[in-house]
Amino acid sequence: MSNEHLIYGINTITQLLKSYPEKILELFISESKRDRRTDAILKQAQEHNISIQRIDNNKLDKWLDGVNHQGVAARTIAPKILTEADLPALCNSRNNPLFLVLDGVQDPHNLGACLRTADGAGVTAVIIPKDNAVNLTAVARKVASGAENNVPLVRVSNLARAIKELQQLGVWFVGTDSETEQVIYDLDLRGAIAMVMGAEGHGMRELTKKHCDYVVKLPMHGIVESLNVAVAAGICLYEAARQRSR
Repeated sequence: MSNEHLIYGINTITQLLKSYPEKILELFISESKRDRRTDAILKQAQEHNISIQRIDNNKLDKWLDGVNHQGVAARTIAPKILTEADLPALCNSRNNPLFLVLDGVQDPHNLGACLRTADGAGVTAVIIPKDNAVNLTAVARKVASGAENNVPLVRVSNLARAIKELQQLGVWFVGTDSETEQVIYDLDLRGAIAMVMGAEGHGMRELTKKHCDYVVKLPMHGIVESLNVAVAAGICLYEAARQRSR
């Protein structure tokens, strides 16, 4: 059984049961797990006629490589990963689409957190490069808490080419870099926008930065030079959401 098709954790499975129960193929609960929250999951699963198995906790540990699964896991239909071919349809799916581009993020926790924030901010799709970037692993899905089923994830083989294609469709690209002068709060983010966040540590690649229409920064008032990519993405996306709500 591949981790790519397993989700785990009480909150993650509870959210999937609430929003997309049809995606759960089978539920696994540790034989020793008996509490109020687990009972609620069992009740929901029974209401949707989902197959339930009580299994040994050590077996769950082996399947999930020792992560903190909280005694609950589910075999699911993995979210469909989109490609460059889907970009025009996504761009035309709504007025003034809002994209999040992650330029080589490596940590599955960060990818999951970005997907969760993207869902909350109303992002049209999250775009990641096919190479040198983390994929949608079980860890990322746990952190995303179901958002990966609601926000399309697009893996592109050539990020620069994907940027050019979306620009031709009217999308403006806003990169983030602590070394630039313009602050994000001074930029109009109400149109068709793609926010570009760089990878952990070294930020955006120079080639990606070169293709951005604007490059902005978050003002930093303390001794810390930069923020975690997921935190920075949250601030940028919600600034765009705030402007769009006016």
